[in-house]
Amino acid sequence: MSQQRDLLIELGTEELPPKALPALSAALTEELVRQLDDAGLGHGAVESFAAPRRLAVLVRDLDARQPDRQVERLGPAVQAAFDQDGNPTKAAEGFAASVGLTVDQLDRQQTDKGERLFARLEESGRAVTELVPDFVTQAVNKLPIPKRMRWGRRKVQFVRPAHWLVALFGSEVIEFELLDQKAGRASYGHRFHAPDAIELAEAGDYATRLEQDGKVIADFARRRELIRQQAEKAGRDAGGEARIDDDLLNEVTALVEWPVALAGRFDEDFLRVPQEALISAMEEHQKYFSVLDADGKLTPTFITISNIESRDPKQVIAGNEKVIRPRLADAAFFYDNDCRKPLEQHAQGLAQVVFQQRLGTLADKCERIGALAGVIAGHIGGDEQLARRAGALCKADLNSEMVYEFDTMQGIMGYYLARNEGLPEELAEALHEQYLPRFAGDSLPHTKTGQAVSLADKIDTLVGIFGIGQTPSGTKDPYALRRATLGILRIIIEGGLDLDLRDLLAQAAAQLEGRIDAGQVDEAFEFVKGRYRAMYQEQGIATPVILSVLAIDEACRRPLDFDRRVKAVAAFQQREEAAALAAANKRVSNILAKLEEAPPEEIDGALLEDEAEQTLTDLVVNAYERSEPLLEAGDYEAVLALLAELREPVDAFFDTVMVMAEDPAVRGNRLALLSFLRDLFLNVADISLLQE
Repeated sequence: MSQQRDLLIELGTEELPPKALPALSAALTEELVRQLDDAGLGHGAVESFAAPRRLAVLVRDLDARQPDRQVERLGPAVQAAFDQDGNPTKAAEGFAASVGLTVDQLDRQQTDKGERLFARLEESGRAVTELVPDFVTQAVNKLPIPKRMRWGRRKVQFVRPAHWLVALFGSEVIEFELLDQKAGRASYGHRFHAPDAIELAEAGDYATRLEQDGKVIADFARRRELIRQQAEKAGRDAGGEARIDDDLLNEVTALVEWPVALAGRFDEDFLRVPQEALISAMEEHQKYFSVLDADGKLTPTFITISNIESRDPKQVIAGNEKVIRPRLADAAFFYDNDCRKPLEQHAQGLAQVVFQQRLGTLADKCERIGALAGVIAGHIGGDEQLARRAGALCKADLNSEMVYEFDTMQGIMGYYLARNEGLPEELAEALHEQYLPRFAGDSLPHTKTGQAVSLADKIDTLVGIFGIGQTPSGTKDPYALRRATLGILRIIIEGGLDLDLRDLLAQAAAQLEGRIDAGQVDEAFEFVKGRYRAMYQEQGIATPVILSVLAIDEACRRPLDFDRRVKAVAAFQQREEAAALAAANKRVSNILAKLEEAPPEEIDGALLEDEAEQTLTDLVVNAYERSEPLLEAGDYEAVLALLAELREPVDAFFDTVMVMAEDPAVRGNRLALLSFLRDLFLNVADISLLQE
């Protein structure tokens, strides 16, 4: 008999929750494999299978039994194991009995807690067929199921009723019971195409037998790719391109065992409705893929993935067309109703909608957003009046019927309502752009008005929530302040906006006077600094580089300036002079930190005694003059390149000059030189922090 065989575990159930299926499959596989590995069982490749009515794991070439191994066990302290006459105590006898030895067969071992009795045992490996029942039971019990349920008179609990259990080691059935199911070799195919039992002769035949005899493609990834290909082909055949959303693709894959793509159509009159609403209705409610033309416009075609291979596909298509029609009709009804009222009228209802109890209503928030957006627009070359109006109307569509029905339409509906009303195009764009970026890597506002409104909205929320003391902690961030702050930084930096963020935080706080603790603005600013660190670490920038710029408060106030400094220091760190200059700066910082009083504000040339200090003084003065125009232009890389020239003179200074000279005047003069040198580098960053 072979020492290695394939192990198959399959749990058959009622249809599993589609959005949870991938996570359930991954958890089952990971936990089962972990236990096999911990048991010292060697194996080959591991395959996961997940379909609506099954979770399965196939482990190739699994060892038939564990290897024998030595086990070492410590017993009681020798002092407690024997009495004054040297006779074994109950502690010694009990330990010996627990390991199957006599007291005189035990060894002694010195430990950090003194000498103890010790046993070295030979443990025989157990067979896989003995171990697997417990392994599978534990793996199933650990599945990430938020709420387990019981059905009928069953006492067992699971996410869905279990109907069969397969446990094969090669051709051998591993006998055990789980969720009221006895393990066997019988699996089941497609509910309609192949409902009868499929007797599996070998574990390794699983996927092939299910597909050939059961009309089930059990491999989730393979089924997913097949659906993608079928949908794309159906889209091309319809003269367009299927819109494949990854989340929808995963959900559809979890809903079907034998996918068949079918294309249907809907009335072209529905295309007057915002396409985002139609797409939302098709994707969220019906799990259909929409079809777009070459310009990205919605066509009157949809693609449904059927779970059966019908002899009359036209009947299936007709049924789906009948189902989608009322969904789209609802969207059209809501849209038409909303278009009958101007945005100003929609906005009136916001006075009855609370944003946050202490921060007021959404109407209050829109008033604040409008005022701050106008200020920001003035700083970035935008239209202040347009930004104020866009801010005042930015949440109006939340009071529309369309957004009430399709929450993904917030902002988007505002855009369409503004255009329908004939408002300026940039204002309409801003109503949509206010929510950008919605996630990491998302697009940013491209209009000045959109940038102003988006920043004002996020800054108002950040200051307001910090002002009432509801700061993010751990994984809790109910107002998504981390994401909002990263959005603020991205808009400013990638938009090339020269804004003082600390000042904008203060202006937002002033608008909230009486509602918040204004002292929390400093805490909000510290939170922003933490987001700088997270953002640049994500980009692969070394932490010491980020910290060196974070040490410069003025840089933290202006994100665009911060970005330039970080990139300049990151480039500087690669130079061979960087390490030596960082060490020198750290040495200078340590010297100056120990002073009880500040060094003189001027360097007295008459007190320069050593050639090295004279040379360094001349170069520092020259570097100040040369760096001024570069600093004004924000060319920090050029400034640091200039300062890199000071490496050798700085080294020579510390090699030959005694800074803490006995003469107080000379000592003070040299300390003044070091202070000037440090300030020169602090114009960019605290280079001393580059020395890890």
